[in-house]
Amino acid sequence: VQLVESGGGSVQAGGSLKLSCAASGRTDRQYCMAWFRQGPGKDREGVANLNSDGSTTYSDSVRGRFTISRDNAKNTLYLQMNSLKPEDSGMYYCAPDCRLGAVNVNSVAYWGQGTQVTVS
Repeated sequence: VQLVESGGGSVQAGGSLKLSCAASGRTDRQYCMAWFRQGPGKDREGVANLNSDGSTTYSDSVRGRFTISRDNAKNTLYLQMNSLKPEDSGMYYCAPDCRLGAVNVNSVAYWGQGTQVTVS
Protein backbone atom coordinates (compact mmCIF):
# COMPACT_ATOMS: atom_id res chain seq x y z
CA VAL A 1 0.00 0.00 0.00
CA GLN A 2 1.30 3.43 -0.95
CA LEU A 3 -0.16 6.55 0.61
CA VAL A 4 0.49 10.06 -0.66
CA GLU A 5 -0.78 12.99 1.36
CA SER A 6 -1.14 16.50 -0.07
CA GLY A 7 -2.96 19.76 0.49
CA GLY A 8 -1.09 21.12 3.47
CA GLY A 9 0.11 24.69 3.71
CA SER A 10 0.31 27.80 5.85
CA VAL A 11 -2.88 29.55 6.89
CA GLN A 12 -3.99 32.08 9.44
CA ALA A 13 -6.06 31.07 12.42
CA GLY A 14 -9.68 30.66 11.41
CA GLY A 15 -8.78 29.56 7.92
CA SER A 16 -9.43 26.28 6.12
CA LEU A 17 -7.49 23.59 4.33
CA LYS A 18 -8.48 20.36 2.63
CA LEU A 19 -6.04 17.48 2.80
CA SER A 20 -6.00 14.55 0.39
CA CYS A 21 -4.57 11.07 0.74
CA ALA A 22 -4.23 9.06 -2.46
CA ALA A 23 -3.92 5.32 -1.90
CA SER A 24 -2.50 2.82 -4.36
CA GLY A 25 -1.32 -0.74 -4.32
CA ARG A 26 -3.20 -3.34 -2.33
CA THR A 27 -6.03 -1.25 -1.00
CA ASP A 28 -9.14 -2.62 0.62
CA ARG A 29 -12.27 -0.63 1.18
CA GLN A 30 -12.80 -2.68 4.32
CA TYR A 31 -9.93 -0.83 5.89
CA CYS A 32 -10.79 1.72 8.47
CA MET A 33 -8.83 4.80 7.47
CA ALA A 34 -7.76 7.62 9.70
CA TRP A 35 -5.96 10.93 9.69
CA PHE A 36 -3.17 11.41 12.16
CA ARG A 37 -1.09 14.41 13.06
CA GLN A 38 2.15 15.05 14.86
CA GLY A 39 3.19 18.40 16.23
CA PRO A 40 6.75 19.28 17.24
CA GLY A 41 7.76 17.26 20.26
CA LYS A 42 4.40 15.52 20.43
CA ASP A 43 3.17 11.99 19.87
CA ARG A 44 1.50 11.09 16.62
CA GLU A 45 -2.23 11.07 17.28
CA GLY A 46 -5.28 9.98 15.38
CA VAL A 47 -7.81 12.80 14.97
CA ALA A 48 -10.46 11.39 12.64
CA ASN A 49 -11.38 7.96 11.31
CA LEU A 50 -13.72 6.62 8.67
CA ASN A 51 -15.00 3.08 8.96
CA SER A 52 -15.87 0.81 6.07
CA ASP A 53 -19.57 1.29 6.92
CA GLY A 54 -19.19 5.03 6.45
CA SER A 55 -19.33 5.96 10.12
CA THR A 56 -16.88 8.54 11.39
CA THR A 57 -15.31 9.39 14.72
CA TYR A 58 -13.38 12.47 15.74
CA SER A 59 -11.14 13.41 18.61
CA ASP A 60 -12.48 16.04 20.97
CA SER A 61 -9.91 18.52 19.73
CA VAL A 62 -11.22 18.56 16.15
CA ARG A 63 -14.87 17.51 16.43
CA GLY A 64 -17.13 20.05 14.78
CA ARG A 65 -14.28 21.59 12.80
CA PHE A 66 -12.83 18.72 10.75
CA THR A 67 -14.65 16.39 8.36
CA ILE A 68 -13.22 13.12 7.04
CA SER A 69 -14.53 11.68 3.79
CA ARG A 70 -13.56 9.25 1.06
CA ASP A 71 -14.00 9.00 -2.70
CA ASN A 72 -13.90 5.28 -3.40
CA ALA A 73 -13.74 5.77 -7.16
CA LYS A 74 -10.54 7.78 -6.76
CA ASN A 75 -9.21 5.73 -3.83
CA THR A 76 -8.69 9.00 -2.02
CA LEU A 77 -9.30 10.02 1.58
CA TYR A 78 -9.93 13.65 2.49
CA LEU A 79 -9.83 15.82 5.58
CA GLN A 80 -11.63 19.14 5.42
CA MET A 81 -10.29 21.37 8.17
CA ASN A 82 -12.16 24.52 9.11
CA SER A 83 -11.71 27.10 11.87
CA LEU A 84 -8.07 26.14 12.15
CA LYS A 85 -6.16 26.94 15.32
CA PRO A 86 -2.41 27.26 15.92
CA GLU A 87 -2.54 24.01 17.91
CA ASP A 88 -3.66 22.21 14.75
CA SER A 89 -0.19 22.78 13.30
CA GLY A 90 1.87 19.71 12.54
CA MET A 91 2.54 17.01 10.00
CA TYR A 92 -0.59 15.21 8.89
CA TYR A 93 -0.66 11.58 7.79
CA CYS A 94 -3.28 9.10 6.67
CA ALA A 95 -3.12 5.43 7.53
CA PRO A 96 -5.20 2.25 7.43
CA ASP A 97 -5.85 2.29 11.17
CA CYS A 98 -8.85 3.11 13.30
CA ARG A 99 -7.36 4.45 16.49
CA LEU A 100 -7.75 7.95 17.80
CA GLY A 101 -5.36 9.52 20.25
CA ALA A 102 -1.67 8.82 20.60
CA VAL A 103 -0.29 5.82 18.72
CA ASN A 104 3.05 4.10 18.50
CA VAL A 105 4.30 4.89 15.00
CA ASN A 106 5.73 1.39 14.67
CA SER A 107 2.34 -0.17 15.38
CA VAL A 108 0.89 1.04 12.07
CA ALA A 109 1.84 -0.90 8.95
CA TYR A 110 1.78 1.91 6.42
CA TRP A 111 2.48 5.62 6.51
CA GLY A 112 2.79 8.17 3.77
CA GLN A 113 5.30 11.00 3.78
CA GLY A 114 2.83 13.40 5.39
CA THR A 115 1.82 16.94 4.55
CA GLN A 116 2.70 19.95 6.71
CA VAL A 117 0.02 22.21 8.14
CA THR A 118 1.05 25.49 9.77
CA VAL A 119 -1.50 27.74 11.43
CA SER A 120 -0.40 31.15 12.67
